[in-house]
Amino acid sequence: WIFPFIGHMGIAVSSGVIRDFAGPYYVSEDNMAFGKPTKYWRLKPTNAANPNSGWDKAIAIASEEYGHRMHNLCCDNCHSHVAMALNLMEYNGSKNWNMVKLAFLMLVRGKYVSIGGFLKTWLPFLILVSIITTIILCVKLITP
Repeated sequence: WIFPFIGHMGIAVSSGVIRDFAGPYYVSEDNMAFGKPTKYWRLKPTNAANPNSGWDKAIAIASEEYGHRMHNLCCDNCHSHVAMALNLMEYNGSKNWNMVKLAFLMLVRGKYVSIGGFLKTWLPFLILVSIITTIILCVKLITP
């Protein structure tokens, strides 16, 4: 709610099952931590270094690794899990994937699943900002 432009992130295996680092020592399988996705960025498994088995294998290795890690909101989180999978598969010939790069690319390349997905992502944030703005303006008007 506070940072909707960052959001939660997972990565799907070739069968469509989504894996996400949902919390300490836990990588979920097709049951994302914050509900169904509201936004997606379609990646191409053919851009993995080994398109035949590299995609699913990299996601499996990253998921196994993150199943043994403590979740850290700022440094080792769901974005890091996806970055590790992309680095392992050398997606687009790169081993430089990280959580900041993924958050930015998701912001600019991601697509909402529907208008409802857009509202679910942004409406709570806009309500929170509106409440805070209203309180600040009221306090400024009341105090001489």
